[in-house]
Amino acid sequence: MLNRTSRSVTLTAAGEALQSALAQPFDEIGSALDVLNRFRDVPMGRVRLSVPTEAAEFLVGPVMATFLERYPEVEIEFSVNNRMIDVIENGYDAGIRYGGTVPQDMVAQRLSADIPWLVVGAPSYLDRMGTPVNPGDLQSHRCVKIRIGDESIYRWEFERGDEKIEINVPGGMTVDQGQIGLVAVRDGAGLMYVAEPMVRKDLRDGTLRTVLEQWAPLGPGFHIYYSSRRQVPAALRLFIDLVRELRPLGL
Repeated sequence: MLNRTSRSVTLTAAGEALQSALAQPFDEIGSALDVLNRFRDVPMGRVRLSVPTEAAEFLVGPVMATFLERYPEVEIEFSVNNRMIDVIENGYDAGIRYGGTVPQDMVAQRLSADIPWLVVGAPSYLDRMGTPVNPGDLQSHRCVKIRIGDESIYRWEFERGDEKIEINVPGGMTVDQGQIGLVAVRDGAGLMYVAEPMVRKDLRDGTLRTVLEQWAPLGPGFHIYYSSRRQVPAALRLFIDLVRELRPLGL
């Protein structure tokens, strides 16, 4: 490998070939480290999130213009659906859910304040069918039923002081996406149980009215969750920090 004299040491042809072969992997390692340093100086990368429809519209959507402006090298992919899926098994870096439904083996961080749940109806429906005074009155109303992420039909939950009630409501329409049901409810199809952000504008302009206000419960807000066995990608950390900074649904 080496030619030695009393005054110098030089590579043989075989030694030069070995040096060339060994240099390439080390050069690639150096290039990889340069890329890593770019992550520190200029945030970049790609993350995939599974997000329910309400979170997509009222939590994620309002922050994305700012996020993309601040971090143009970061790419975020959202899959919007209400199904209960294993985010890790399905290739997502994280998921967003209401606090009470986050899997127990995940690390979770709160992204919003707790959320009021309301029963709403159009003035035309309430004028025609009357206004329920207590949850039991719902049995004589048309209600839009909700199929939740585990494929069961949601039992509407009510609280007043220490009293808690769950109602299996009647109705001829079932949805697994709230905005579809609200289109029908605005036209007088019946009553619907919704998260307050979904109908904030409707209540403000009078398109919808609330009923059973004294029974309205306060539910856990949105949380983002990810595996405790994985390092949190830098791009995901930036997204979490921005949502918590801008607080589109309070915090």
